[in-house]
Amino acid sequence: MTGLSVQRQSVRGFTLIELVVVITILGILSAFAVPRFIALQSRARASSIESLQGALRSASALTHSMWLVSGSPGAVAMEGVSITMTNGFPSYADIDDTLLDSSGFPYDSTTGTFTRAGANDPTQCFVSYTPPATLGDPPSIMWQTNGC
Repeated sequence: MTGLSVQRQSVRGFTLIELVVVITILGILSAFAVPRFIALQSRARASSIESLQGALRSASALTHSMWLVSGSPGAVAMEGVSITMTNGFPSYADIDDTLLDSSGFPYDSTTGTFTRAGANDPTQCFVSYTPPATLGDPPSIMWQTNGC
C-alpha cells in the first residue's frame, strides 16, 4: 500500500465582527421594510373599500334593472333572496343581500354603512349606501378611506 496522507482542513466559522456587521445590516433593512409593510396594509384596506363601493354601485344598478323589467314591484328576487325595494333601488335592510360576499365588512342596516374590519379608525374607513328619497333619483354611495 502506498502511503495515503490525510490532510486535515481546519473548519473556520464566522468571526464576531462578521456577525455584528450582518446583524447591523439586517437591522437597517428591517427599519426600512417594516413601515412599508404597514403602509401596504393600510393601502390594501383602502382598496378594498373602493372595491366594495364599486360592487355596491353594480349591485344596486342590477337590482334596479331587475325591478324595471319586473314591472316595478315592491320586492325583487335576486339569487333566491327577496330584496325589498325603496324608490326602485334596494332598501337599507337588503342592500347587503345583493352582494355575493361582504365578509370583512360588518354592515349596519340602520345606517346603510359597511365598515372595514381591522381598520385603524372604522369611522373613517367605510362605505355608506342610501336609497333614493324620491322615485327616479339614484342611490347615494359614499366612501371614506382616511382611517384605513
